[in-house]
Amino acid sequence: MRRYLTIVIVVLFALLTFGCADPAANKPKATVANAEAEKDSTKAGAEKLVISPENSKVEFVAAKVTRSHNGSFKQFSGAIDLVANSLEGSQVTIDIETGSVVTDDDQLTGHLKTADFFDVAKYPKATFTSTKIEAANPGGATHNVTGNFDLHGVKKSITFPATIQLAPDSVSVNAEFSINRKDFGIVYAGKADDLIRDGVVIKLTLKVPRKP
Repeated sequence: MRRYLTIVIVVLFALLTFGCADPAANKPKATVANAEAEKDSTKAGAEKLVISPENSKVEFVAAKVTRSHNGSFKQFSGAIDLVANSLEGSQVTIDIETGSVVTDDDQLTGHLKTADFFDVAKYPKATFTSTKIEAANPGGATHNVTGNFDLHGVKKSITFPATIQLAPDSVSVNAEFSINRKDFGIVYAGKADDLIRDGVVIKLTLKVPRKP
């Protein structure tokens, strides 16, 4: 009987520990630092490309010990200020309506809007403003993007890899990286038997049209 109980305990522990692989474990981790000074993007001759839900996606993957959840924001706006047809001299800005969050679970969607997580009543917007775009080493993402991310009332500089393609008719940006939610004051632990992982995967998919 004692041996049977031991086996049950071991199995339950294994299920709780390994029941859901951490989706952030194999993603590049954003470097986090103090917020930086933001440059003026309104340079003469800058080409302004409009980011919208019609041409882009802002998604995330978060996880508890037992399972992961896919989510996204349905309302956001932004721009790529393309300077002299050069990515390195340009700037990206995105404003996200936190109340537009949706996930694969209706109950979770409602919970994310509360003070435990995004606290959308107090912090209705999250913003990202790039401060530097640099070419990356060959063999991976094309660029490293640095910018100020203002989430949940906490503003910090983050740097992450992105694949950016400049074409005559569009600018495409694809990035998938992780942040630690606690860096931005989102510290709700979850249930004692179903703890929430700290790492959250951010997925940006932009294909912003250029004027002919």
